[in-house]
Amino acid sequence: MLQTIELTKRFGATLAVDALSIEVRKGDLVGLLGPNGAGKSTTISMIATLLEPDSGKILYNGQDLMAHPEAIRKGLGFVPQNIALYQDLSGRDNLKFWGRLYGLKGDLLKRRIEEVSEIIGISDRLKDKVKAYSGGMKRRLNIGAALLHQPEFLIMDEPTVGIDPQSRNHILDAVKALNREGMTILYTSHYMEEVEELCRTIYIMDLGKLIASGTKEALLAAAGGGEEVTAKFETVSDALISGLKNLNGLIALAQTPEAPQTVTLSFGGDGGHLKPVIELATELGHPLLSVDVSKPNLESVFLKLTGKALRD
Repeated sequence: MLQTIELTKRFGATLAVDALSIEVRKGDLVGLLGPNGAGKSTTISMIATLLEPDSGKILYNGQDLMAHPEAIRKGLGFVPQNIALYQDLSGRDNLKFWGRLYGLKGDLLKRRIEEVSEIIGISDRLKDKVKAYSGGMKRRLNIGAALLHQPEFLIMDEPTVGIDPQSRNHILDAVKALNREGMTILYTSHYMEEVEELCRTIYIMDLGKLIASGTKEALLAAAGGGEEVTAKFETVSDALISGLKNLNGLIALAQTPEAPQTVTLSFGGDGGHLKPVIELATELGHPLLSVDVSKPNLESVFLKLTGKALRD
């Protein structure tokens, strides 16, 4: 259905998207995963024909979108990261406005507003002005506006940023339901747990480049098995970090500037890596405050490929 070929975009000296090639098949739910600044939003803005690439191609049902942008626009639903709503209008009036832009009117528009409101769970708040909505309610309405014309292809750019857990769960459930009904969805996020839960095919980006792709199972296999140890120390020294880096089986080590006492260690092999971490910390006089041992996830894949945590 959709294919990008060597897609590239610069903003001045910054290479935002670097020769990116991805594919979205009809009926699939594809995740575009990466930290903030990875190039995800720039990529989907080009796919949605809101930005023109510097080079490369975007094909939609075989048509080149550079030459025929209208090929995607009629069947596209686009949920931007920034809220695209009128604060002084009610939820219903916002949906009416966007529905009319899609060419809906009369009984069809009324019916679609009711159907979409059920999907996103705001039927009881349609009369209220948007400025009275919570952040999560606004996100849901933002999604509803993109669904009114029953698009065949839906792009969602970080749809759960900054919202409450209830709204987040409702959005994730709605995404799964829409895909089950046959809608093709491209979902961007820097929350690896969302992409793991939702997506069958996953592309991982960093600094504008594609660094890994495949099914969740294939990507986890690429992490080499093993385990991940997240240790929080009372203090951290250069000697401790140096010692941890020399532990047998270590694939990668990561610290975040916000919490330098917390160290994430990704190991290959069959496990059993917690004991040497504790022994080293005791020997060097760095008491452990807490420790967590887990199996590989997409964070582990990213850590192995880049040497840093996904949210760095």
